[in-house]
Amino acid sequence: MFSHSSVGIDLGTANIVVYNELRRIMFNEPAVIILDAKTKEVYTIGTPAKQMYGKTPTTLTAIKPLKDGVVADFDNTVKLLQAILERVTKITHVPIRKTAASINVPAGATIVERNIIRDAVLATGIKVVTIVEAPVATAIGAGLPINEPVSNMIVNIGAGITEISIVSYRGILANLSIRSAGDTLDEEIIQYFREKHHLLIGNLTAEKIKKELGFAPLPHVLKTMEVGGRSLLNGLPALTLVTSTEIQPLFTDALNKIVKAIHVMVEQSPAELSGDIMDQGIILTGGGSLLNGFKEWLTNQVDFPVILDPNPLESTAIGTGRIHFYSQRNFSGDVELTTPRLNLPFFS
Repeated sequence: MFSHSSVGIDLGTANIVVYNELRRIMFNEPAVIILDAKTKEVYTIGTPAKQMYGKTPTTLTAIKPLKDGVVADFDNTVKLLQAILERVTKITHVPIRKTAASINVPAGATIVERNIIRDAVLATGIKVVTIVEAPVATAIGAGLPINEPVSNMIVNIGAGITEISIVSYRGILANLSIRSAGDTLDEEIIQYFREKHHLLIGNLTAEKIKKELGFAPLPHVLKTMEVGGRSLLNGLPALTLVTSTEIQPLFTDALNKIVKAIHVMVEQSPAELSGDIMDQGIILTGGGSLLNGFKEWLTNQVDFPVILDPNPLESTAIGTGRIHFYSQRNFSGDVELTTPRLNLPFFS
């Protein structure tokens, strides 16, 4: 049975989402923490921390402790999780030490990376931690028939990595990770403005440009935006006008890598899996799946139906929070729901 003391944590590179079956989404904010530079105590986290990122005075330090879906800075990941769980337990009225947590990891994460994530959660004071692989959690959260012998391909475009997985009865049958993801597109935009417009812009500006002007390689209604930054010519604040057509080519290379990875996955998978994918289609999820026109463009590039997850930003957290229900009611054996699989090369 679900418990008000059990939470599912989606530890994303960009956002951390916490889900409880009774209270639903309890936290969904950026994975950013601001510390007092002298005392190292937490100043703020989440949305206000992201708004301050790149603008903090010397008395404060802004940190993104997660990278590519795993822990890059252990101590500050613990501090961030501790602050989040303190908020959550004020709602559940259950102390951290009596809260059970499920947390997902990328399917391509190493044993060392998985143990570090588990240790980070345990360091907050939580006593019971369940590790679940993210594609399985996404499948559960998206309502896919995870307990049936039917294969589903999930393309999860996060901030740090894109994971392409085939999920079927009891776990993951094949998995491939590539570094073409949301942060990659932001970096392309920053570099473009530096080289083309001699304008230095930050990550927040690049993200805004991506969301408002970013389009997959398809015809679209022209959109424009005035972009502000610091001139690399004279060091002064400067503005430039940019159009969606101008930046559209920046996304082509990253998107083509995703298509190539999908083709590799299908070509190297058993024929029976390909048949299921033809019937079931590709499930597109993660924040990167919301790029304007991407679903339509991807449909034109592959020979399968493409279905956009109706809740692409939260499905993984929801599935992570529900994993105990599936492990108790639908599965036997290891609660991590892992199986031998075809692990394909890590694309770069």
